[in-house]
Amino acid sequence: MADLSLWVHMRSSSSEPLCGFGLVLARTETSVERTRQLFQADDWFRVAIMSRVLLTGFGPYGNTPTNPAEAVAKQLDGETIGGAHVASRIVPCEWFKSIDAAAEGIRETKPEVVIMLGEYGGRAEITVERLAHNLNDSARYALEDNDGVVLQDALTAPDGPVAYYATAPIRAMVLAMREAGIPADISDTPGTLVCNHLMYGVLHRIAVEHSPIRAGWVHLPHLPSVAALEANLGAPSMSTETAAEGVRAAIGAAVLHATDVTDPVRSRWQI
Repeated sequence: MADLSLWVHMRSSSSEPLCGFGLVLARTETSVERTRQLFQADDWFRVAIMSRVLLTGFGPYGNTPTNPAEAVAKQLDGETIGGAHVASRIVPCEWFKSIDAAAEGIRETKPEVVIMLGEYGGRAEITVERLAHNLNDSARYALEDNDGVVLQDALTAPDGPVAYYATAPIRAMVLAMREAGIPADISDTPGTLVCNHLMYGVLHRIAVEHSPIRAGWVHLPHLPSVAALEANLGAPSMSTETAAEGVRAAIGAAVLHATDVTDPVRSRWQI
C-alpha cells in the first residue's frame, strides 16, 4: 500500500512567507489524528495520501468499432490526479476473462481505488453506476462477447448476492464532474452485458477477499465517430477530450472522498 506523506505549512503571525517541511508517517488513522493535534487550530496544513488508482477500459465490442473507454483509459494512463497515480489496463471484452484481467491488474498495481469504464450508447452524459447485479443476458440484444459467447440468464457468481453497490463515492464523483462543466448523473441501470458483469465480478472479489479497495463503474456516451455511423444516427456523443476531463474529475473525487457525500444529486429520467 502507499506511504502516507504529510506536508505541513506553518502560518507565521507576521507577514513572513510560509515555511514548509515534509514528514513520512505510518499509514494509520491514529498517526494522522495525532499529527493534527500537534498544531494550533489556525495553522494551515494538508494531508496528501499518495495512492494508486487502477483505471480499466474495453476495446471494440459489438456495434462499437472505437470504444471511448479504451480512448479515455489510454489518455489518463500515467497521470497523477488528486495526488494519486493512475495506471490503466485495457481488459478483454469477454465474459469472465475480463474479471480475471482486472484482478491481475489489481495484483500488479495494488490500488486503493478501481474505476472501470465502459460505453453506454444512447446516453447523453457520463453516468456513474450505483450497483451491479448478478445476471448476464446478452441474448436479448443478439450480442456476443469478443470470444463469440452469448449468455442468457447466467450468473456471474452462483454463490454471490443478487447485487453489489459501488463502493466508490458516486455522488461526489457526479458532483465533481458537474462542477467541472461535464454533464454527469447517477445511473441505476448498468445493463446485462459485459460492463455490468465486470463491475459485479470485481466487487464480488473485493468482498470475498475482505479488501479495503473501493470500486466503481463509469459509463461513457458514444464517441462522435461512432454516433455518426448510419446505425447510430441521432445518438448523442461526447469527445474523448470531454469524457477524459469528466473521468479526471471523477477520479479526483474518488481519491478525495473515502466515504460519499450526502448532498443530493438532482436528476431526470434517463435510459
